This record gives sequence, structure tokens and C-alpha cells, in this order.
Amino acid sequence: MFRVLLLAVAIQLIQSALHPAAAQGSYENSNSSATMSEDQKVQLLIEYIRTLEGATFIRNNSEFAPEKAAAHLSSKWKKHASKIKTAEGFITKLASESSSGTPYSIRFADGSTTTIRDVLLRQLSMLVAQ
Repeated sequence: MFRVLLLAVAIQLIQSALHPAAAQGSYENSNSSATMSEDQKVQLLIEYIRTLEGATFIRNNSEFAPEKAAAHLSSKWKKHASKIKTAEGFITKLASESSSGTPYSIRFADGSTTTIRDVLLRQLSMLVAQ
């Protein structure tokens, strides 16, 4: 969670440097999800996946490290971003299952397993709540 927040702050700082007029708001407002674009939200979700230590991603009955899973989701986003307009759409239409309809899963270091859809929707709700 800390890494995701740190990444959000870094993105906001870069944007502020590129667009000084947008930086006039307070620090708290500059980090709210209301000021984040949908693409930024998707990038934060992908980075969250990348940083899940000890997790194993299961796609089409094959296991992958977090970095590989993030790279796969990033490539899907790049390919379809023009058709998918929201972070929630990214989760439900691209990041949840393979093209064959098989759901993507994640097994955490503690052995618990859940769908990537549930994990990303929970993470997105946390981003929106900030």
C-alpha cells in the first residue's frame, strides 16, 4: 500500500512539474483520486500487482511472478486502452480473465487464493477513497 501511495505522489509531482497551473491546489487535493486520470489509476493498479511480494499469479493454469503478471496486464492495457475508458473497465474487461474466459487468480504468500478481479476491485476502491 505504501508503494502505491508513493507512486501516486510521484505521478502527481511529475504532473505538477509539467503543468504548474494544476499544482495550485493543496497537497491533499493533488493526491485525491478525483484528480487522477483513469490511466493513472490503471498504472497504479498494475504497479500494485508488480509489488506484491511472495504472490503467485495463475493464468491459464500457469504460474507467474508478480513482475510477469504486471507486464502482461500492462500489455493488455496498452493494446486496448482506446476501447476501455475506466480503471473499473480495465479490471472487469481486461485484468480479470484470459481471452478464453478463464479467470486469473492470485495465491498470496500465506497460501490464500482469490481472483485478481477481487483484489484489483478492492485496491481500486481504496484508491477512490483517498
